[in-house]
Amino acid sequence: MKTNYFQQKKCLITGAASGIGKAVAMELAQLGAILFLTDIQASALEKTAEDIKQNGGQVADATALNVADFEQVQQYANTIHAEFGSVDIVMNIAGIAIWGAVDKMQHHEWKQVIDVNLMGPIHIIESFLPKMMEAKKGGNLVNVASAAALFGLPWHGAYCASKYGLRGLSDVLRYDLKRHKIKVHLVCPGAVDTGLVKTIKVSGIEITDEQFNKLKNQFQKHAVSPEQAAQAIIKGIVKNDYYIFTSPDIKFGFWGKNKFTFASDWVLQVMNDYFQKAFKV
Repeated sequence: MKTNYFQQKKCLITGAASGIGKAVAMELAQLGAILFLTDIQASALEKTAEDIKQNGGQVADATALNVADFEQVQQYANTIHAEFGSVDIVMNIAGIAIWGAVDKMQHHEWKQVIDVNLMGPIHIIESFLPKMMEAKKGGNLVNVASAAALFGLPWHGAYCASKYGLRGLSDVLRYDLKRHKIKVHLVCPGAVDTGLVKTIKVSGIEITDEQFNKLKNQFQKHAVSPEQAAQAIIKGIVKNDYYIFTSPDIKFGFWGKNKFTFASDWVLQVMNDYFQKAFKV
C-alpha cells in the first residue's frame, strides 16, 4: 500500500515480536514510520527490530516488557516521553488466548487473560494518551480486539470478556478523544494464522487431542496471514474506519448478527453444542 500517512510518525506497537504485531511493524517501517516496539518476548523482539533495521526501517526503541505490569509500562512511557516526546500512533496488539468451559477455567487463567488483553491496553492508554492529548497534534489509537469482541463464541468466556471490554473502552474513547483529533480504531480479526494459534490453551483439554488438532488445522486453512491482516489494519487507519475487519467473513457475520438475531443465536448455539459433544466436556 502506498501512502504518506505514516511518514515520520512515531508509532508505538505492543506485541511486536510476532504475528500481527510484527507484520504491522514491518509494514509501517516500509511506510516511513518511526517505531517504538514492545513485547514480553525479549529475543524475538530483538529479532524483529534487527529485521526492520536491516531493511532500512527506523526503530527508535525496542524494549521487552509485560503490558500487564502497570509500573513497567509507566516507567517505559516516562523514558520514551523524556527522550522523544509524545508518540503519534498507539497500537495495542499484544494478547493471549486461554479458552475453556466455565467449570474448567482456573481463577489464575481468568485473571491472566483479563490482565493481558484488557488491563494491558488500559495501562498503555493511561501511560501514553495523556501526552498525545497535551501535544495537540492529533493521532491514532488502534485497539486490536477479535471476532470474540462481537460474538459470544463457545468456551471463550474469559477471552470474550477481555475483548468485549476492549470494544466497550474503544466505543467510549472514540467520542472522548474526537475533540483532541485522536482517531480511534477497533480491529476485529477473524482467523489469522499467528503463533497464538500454536500456543493456545484450552483448560481441561490436552492440546494434543486429535479432535482439537483437527479443528486447529481447519482454522489455519482458512486463516489469513499476519501480513494480510497488517495490510487491512493499515488501510483501515488511512480510511479512518472505526471497525476494521481483516477478513470479509467477520464483517458479514457482524452485519448478520445485527440484522438477523434469531439466525445468529441459532448458529452460536449449534457451535456450542458441537464443542460440548465433540470433546465430551
